Amino acid sequence: MTGIVCGSESRRTSGFPAELTSFVGRRDEAADVRRLLSAGRLLTLTGPGGVGKTRLAGHVVGQVARAFPDGVWLVPLAALRDEVFVPHAVNDALGVRNETVRPPLDILVEYLRERRLLIVLDNCEHLLRSCAVLAGTVLAATEGVRILATSRHRLGLVGEQLFEVPPLPAPAAEELGPSAGASVVDSFPALRLFADRAAAVVPGFTVGEGNQEAVARLCRRLDGLPLAIELAAVRVRALGVDQLVERLDDRYQLLTCGSPASAPRHRTLRSAVDWSHELCTPQEQLVWARLSVFVGGFDLAAAEAVCGGDGRGEGMDPVDVLDAVAGLVDKSVLVREEYGGRVRYRLLVSLRDYGLEKLQELGGATETRRRHRDHFARLGAEYEQAWFGPDQMEITERLRIDQDNYRAALDFCLTTPGEAQHGLRLAAGLWFHWVACGIWGEGRHWMDGALLAGARPDVALTRALWAGALMSLVHSRSAAVLAGLDPAYAAAAADKELPVPAPPPVPAGALGPARARTCTANFVVLTRVELACTLVSRGRAAEAIPLCAEAVALCEAHGEQWARAWALRTLALAHWSMGEYERAAAHARTCLRLPYTVRQHQSLARTLDLLAAAEALAGEAERAAVLRGAVDRIWHDIGGNPTESPHPGRRPRTAEHHARRALGDHVYERAHRHGAGLSVAEAVAYALGERPHEDTAPAVGGNADRTAVVGEGPGSTGGADASAAAASHTGSAPPVVRDNGSIPGRSPGSVPDSAPGPGGPEPVPLTRRELQVAALVAQGRTNKQIADHLVIARRTAEGHVERILGKLGFHNRSQVAAWFSARSRP
Repeated sequence: MTGIVCGSESRRTSGFPAELTSFVGRRDEAADVRRLLSAGRLLTLTGPGGVGKTRLAGHVVGQVARAFPDGVWLVPLAALRDEVFVPHAVNDALGVRNETVRPPLDILVEYLRERRLLIVLDNCEHLLRSCAVLAGTVLAATEGVRILATSRHRLGLVGEQLFEVPPLPAPAAEELGPSAGASVVDSFPALRLFADRAAAVVPGFTVGEGNQEAVARLCRRLDGLPLAIELAAVRVRALGVDQLVERLDDRYQLLTCGSPASAPRHRTLRSAVDWSHELCTPQEQLVWARLSVFVGGFDLAAAEAVCGGDGRGEGMDPVDVLDAVAGLVDKSVLVREEYGGRVRYRLLVSLRDYGLEKLQELGGATETRRRHRDHFARLGAEYEQAWFGPDQMEITERLRIDQDNYRAALDFCLTTPGEAQHGLRLAAGLWFHWVACGIWGEGRHWMDGALLAGARPDVALTRALWAGALMSLVHSRSAAVLAGLDPAYAAAAADKELPVPAPPPVPAGALGPARARTCTANFVVLTRVELACTLVSRGRAAEAIPLCAEAVALCEAHGEQWARAWALRTLALAHWSMGEYERAAAHARTCLRLPYTVRQHQSLARTLDLLAAAEALAGEAERAAVLRGAVDRIWHDIGGNPTESPHPGRRPRTAEHHARRALGDHVYERAHRHGAGLSVAEAVAYALGERPHEDTAPAVGGNADRTAVVGEGPGSTGGADASAAAASHTGSAPPVVRDNGSIPGRSPGSVPDSAPGPGGPEPVPLTRRELQVAALVAQGRTNKQIADHLVIARRTAEGHVERILGKLGFHNRSQVAAWFSARSRP
């Protein structure tokens, strides 16, 4: 396979939350972590809960990101309870998609083998065995991957380096006093942290001569643990510092009854959390305990569903839940976040663990987890009913955000006696999520697990397995058609006279004004797509076209995009196999204009691949090579094409063979490299003949936000100008500049009246790259020679020449040459 060129944009961090508060101290620790990270490939930050391991890791990776061309990736593990999902979580974080049932660790290793990146495994202590297996396997199979782990315990691997994150130092009593002055706060990070967090809730709060001794004593009592100090600092709003110390002293007297086996710093944090818990109202304490069943966050509706009752007929009014949530936010127990304008909340790991303990003490853990499961099961059922409609993008995003909660709900079903059938129904009902998002392997894991736990096969399981198998057939048959002989000359299949099976009828009223979105409509469309694809693979493409057209019409009537993309691609494939390449390209471009296609990179890669095949056989060999480069880069970024052989010696497909034969290997490879350097937005704009728009393709895993363009040097106008720079915003393709300098539709006449000349108006300034091209035009070079000299695509050179002519008001190259020569004379 043609090599993939990495863009500079991958020097970034992914998955790390924005720092909403200042990072205090840790300069020496950060330097030590950077040094250890450069000296070895596996480094584990250890220390008690609340000491700041995650925060330190996030701070350090921001400093070292440029050392990793393929990025730095955070893998949060606190929400996981099943060790089997560690490789799934890493694949999710990296944007690697697995549409097969292959082991996720195998997929991950294959993806990482040639990359240089840093993986941060955060909160490993409860998943030590699986984290150790993953780290050991990845490091043994790769050379450019490094792993930074945070854990209360070491992983125990050979070659593992350890760095124990220390608490923040606080001054001793003798280091305080009038002589210390204001510098004492700057010298001790514990005091700086307290002052910073207290000032956030009490504007104007400072640590000075009057309160520094009390603050220092408080920080020493809390062993310098950042989380404990932050929990204490928010109390300044209600209590003075001296009162805080007194209350904490009372709490420490109770610690004598604690387990002597507990580490002192763990007892310190426990004390601080106990103290925060006591300051909550009984209602807030109950809500805290019940909210601990959530993982990865929740919204107010979810909180009301889970906290609204206790299973004994004693309900909690939604207003009471809202008041309790607001109080917990006010006390810094809950963290408030926003996603797409929607407010969500989450518990820090230590506070969630504490809440789970309290929930067990209350005796309502099973019932609360069941209400949690029921809430997300209801949402899943609503999403399935609404999936075939205009809300697909929003549903996809909501499922992504709540992924950990769905995993927790499924885990409850598979590990709680009598709940397996509910788990099977939930997993099977999410078939559209597993299939459409390219994570069918995880869906099969949950369904198989439910069956092993005693669930009985039902209609929901049959529907889910049918959808997964159907999409697998469409994948493989589409790929087989594109890889076959020249389709326009292929022999008719032997079964041409066999009757076409009748697809299921369109539901009554499905195309009517009501547009009732039902699960049935999903399967009506998918059945037509699968049957059409089968017909194309059997040499009966003409019979497939009406099936696809009907499927597209049904999708359009419902505002649906995912199944419509499949129907449009199959329609394009049918025309391609009949030798109607322009019509095939038109349908592929229609598919590219669906937002869902662009946002889901598997769908985007398949659509661009089909368009490349159509362009190649329509005589646009260079465009086909550029598009194929973009396709290969997208697959490279999300873990590879599951229907394509991973072996480097695979036989070139029909379209690729045509393009190579038309261009020659050297030009083909150069165009392919150009395509591999395009961002997703630039690749889509190039395919459509439009200017790239920043909002065309938001990142969805992988290196989706690439902006570098391979082959373009300083002065370039940016990405995708191979086709887009001279195009209008309406999507029309740029005019072609012939090698003789003329433009179709223009006369190669004299300089127009408005053209610059001696003593005339100043010429429109050209960019640095356009001046380079103008110099080569003045030397008499053709567009092809300009492209070869600058190592850009020929269409890029054509676009530059067209822009030069337009800016200068000229009609042909000789005018450009005369202008440049006159400009260059002293």
